[in-house]
Amino acid sequence: MSLPPLPANLQRLLDDEYPRFSDAEMARRRTAMEAALAEAGCEHLVFYGANRAGSSVQWLTQWPVTTEAIGVLSPGKPDALFVQYVNHAPLARKLADKAERVEWGGESSIRKVIAELGKRGAREDKVGVIGPMNFDAHAALSARFGKVTSLNRAYVKLRRVKSAEEVDWFRIGAWLSDRGMEGLRMAIKPGVSERELADAIERGYVGRGGTTGIHFIGTTPMRDPQVAAPSQFHSSRRVAIGDIVFSEITATFWDHSGQVLRSFTVGEEPTPLYRDLHAAADAAFDAIVKVLRAGATPAQVIDASGVIEDAGFTVIDDILHGYGGGYFPPILGTSSRPGGPVPEEPFEAGMMVVVQPNVTTRDGTAGVQTGECLLITEDGTERMHAYPCGFARV
Repeated sequence: MSLPPLPANLQRLLDDEYPRFSDAEMARRRTAMEAALAEAGCEHLVFYGANRAGSSVQWLTQWPVTTEAIGVLSPGKPDALFVQYVNHAPLARKLADKAERVEWGGESSIRKVIAELGKRGAREDKVGVIGPMNFDAHAALSARFGKVTSLNRAYVKLRRVKSAEEVDWFRIGAWLSDRGMEGLRMAIKPGVSERELADAIERGYVGRGGTTGIHFIGTTPMRDPQVAAPSQFHSSRRVAIGDIVFSEITATFWDHSGQVLRSFTVGEEPTPLYRDLHAAADAAFDAIVKVLRAGATPAQVIDASGVIEDAGFTVIDDILHGYGGGYFPPILGTSSRPGGPVPEEPFEAGMMVVVQPNVTTRDGTAGVQTGECLLITEDGTERMHAYPCGFARV
């Protein structure tokens, strides 16, 4: 299968030694963050990430989190950033080059953060936090500065609508994810294990500059199905003629990812059950995309997904979720598998969402996977992916 190349401007970005956002884009983020800080009545921000999670660190400094990274943002002053481990500090200094201090956090990064806040004159009850800060770090921070205000909701609101530069980076993540899906398709054959399929997925994008977000894989016989959704951990099971193979793949470009979901049959056409399952999934995807645009509501999405229940099926995953820098609201289920209270806030142009009808039988034994990441526009949606839609036979 021939997938389209990246546009020249995105290929140049992918080819950079270490790609960078523009000074204007980084200033936009900082201005927005300082406004959110002021609105919360805070004077300083501590932003936290650990174990490769915590998107605010990269969003504000361009340093992807490794083991731990804690930053301090104070309006009118350059950032300070403390990282673990000591051997991570040299590269962190290179990437987070606008920060005043980028250094090893020593025995305790939070202690260095507290000392830095003291130097900056931080007052009690005036410190905000973003990120998955652990209990001990939060306790140490609050013991010194009193009430610590969570700005996580404010941060999510800032991240939901993407800038033009951010969309470009996400396009690269989508392009890499498509290469992972093609790697999977090419590797599917009788006798190959799920572990080998995972290896083939990564071979599709790692050499091109991508890293792994997720690659969930499911394999099961269509005539005796035991798996209704791709599994988060790969088994040693080997593919056989008459199987379905389905997957959800996220490759990332410096924390900017796509998400593509597809199903394949092995050596045979879909059985009647699987044909009907995928027809319902396709109908749901099309119905949801038809209503999505700036001003559309989550309730309209759920109504559109009703074709799944009309066909006698249900889902085992969220039908739609916000995306791009996190798993963002709205996070929506269907009428038969609700995702919680339905938010009223409408979609906005510049938001990214993943529409992913994982349609299953009501007994949870059989299912299919389809969908992908979309960009919301004023009058509809734009595909972030180029991988062909549909239920393919290999």
